[in-house]
Amino acid sequence: MTDTLHTPPPTAPAYHERPFTRDPRRWDRERSRALRTGHVRDHTCSAACELVLVHERTPWGWLAWTVPGDGSPPEIPHRIAVLTPGATRTQRLALCWLTRCPAPDSVPGSLPFSAAAVVLLSLVAGLFAINHGVPVDVALPAILLAPLLAEHLPDRLDSRAREHVRIVEGDDACRYLQRLAALHTSLVQAAAGSDRYELRRSAEIGQGLLWDAAGLLQTQDIRSASDGLIARERLMLQLVHQVAQIVERDATEGGAADAGQTREPRRSPGPSGFRPTTPRTTPSTPPLRTVHMPKPQPQPESGPAVRTQDVYLLFAHEPYYVGPGTQEINTTVVAAGSLLHPQVLQPDGTRIHDLLTQGRKPGEIVPLSTLTYELNGGVDWPTVGDWEHVTTDLLQLVRFGNCDALSLGLPEIARALVCTGPHSHVRAFDAAADEFVVYGVAERAAVLAEVDVFLAGLVAEQDLWPGDGLLSPQARV
Repeated sequence: MTDTLHTPPPTAPAYHERPFTRDPRRWDRERSRALRTGHVRDHTCSAACELVLVHERTPWGWLAWTVPGDGSPPEIPHRIAVLTPGATRTQRLALCWLTRCPAPDSVPGSLPFSAAAVVLLSLVAGLFAINHGVPVDVALPAILLAPLLAEHLPDRLDSRAREHVRIVEGDDACRYLQRLAALHTSLVQAAAGSDRYELRRSAEIGQGLLWDAAGLLQTQDIRSASDGLIARERLMLQLVHQVAQIVERDATEGGAADAGQTREPRRSPGPSGFRPTTPRTTPSTPPLRTVHMPKPQPQPESGPAVRTQDVYLLFAHEPYYVGPGTQEINTTVVAAGSLLHPQVLQPDGTRIHDLLTQGRKPGEIVPLSTLTYELNGGVDWPTVGDWEHVTTDLLQLVRFGNCDALSLGLPEIARALVCTGPHSHVRAFDAAADEFVVYGVAERAAVLAEVDVFLAGLVAEQDLWPGDGLLSPQARV
């Protein structure tokens, strides 16, 4: 594999370049403790040395650092652990258990000491229980079994905790994962304290990429896993770049809003949290990321048009929740091929598929409202098919797992924009300013660009699965 990635140099101080990069005093304290409690890494080390490890916990896992004897901070972690994506509170407690300090295997003689402590505590507890009426034949076995539990229970808990963590060792593997973790940490920091859905979603995708990379490094070496690792690092770099653009745009628009607040009333947030670029008029400035907006395409009377299969349909629907406490899902993106599924109303689905794939660009996300606009504002829908029935069938496919989809919970204005045509406007009343705010073409394109960010994360390795048993596309006469 000759294709390589060169991560752009991060701004100083870089995440995870050294232990506790953002808190150097913490490393000094941990190093002092390590010098007192264990073996540091120096010329006297042998293969049998039990090096003391300093664990640096992170939102995504932890890094375990050795302590060099010369006093300098290490450059490469001894071990890196990645927590499973979407970890529950119990799974995060398992992470804390694995990084407990001091760990039983890091301090010689700690197990006998802990066993002795448990024997003493169990004896005291047993005598207390007997004095309060607990039968001796019940209390005595508990006193005798406590030391055995103290010796074997930590190993059982370690085994259960490691089911939720992928741990990578070795200089080459840790050096790669260290670089990927630094990129992911920047996503986590950008999402921290933010209510922007795209920032939180980018951090979630980054956690999945980190988890996948750790899995590859656990089972393969760097060379054999290079293709998969490079693909994940490219996607991580893309996410970091897009998040940086979003943060920069927010800062710029926030500064402009502060500077102009004496000239015009405050305006309500726009779709997905950003503010409109120009008030009350259709903005002409292109969005941050160019999205190919389909133009009106009259149906050709003769001659076949170019069909593009790599297209996606976006449609809004009644909100639903995948579980208690989860965000509502009100918009879905599916591959064009899902319209050919036999459980979708036919031939309506096939006809909509034909309309969707004619004259598009690869990877284009086409809202249902765009198809309505192309069909003379919806007047010609009866000649194509029952779009309401078809989208209901598609949603059933998604909810029962019969096809892949990108499920979204769009804010109210963003959802309204994708439900309108490519040249329509949405007016929202700002009660605080006592006026209406107009959102138009640029805001709609920006919403689609953000949807495209999340879709890119899903299809980076494998496209959305349209389902099984698909029908043949409609022949163009």
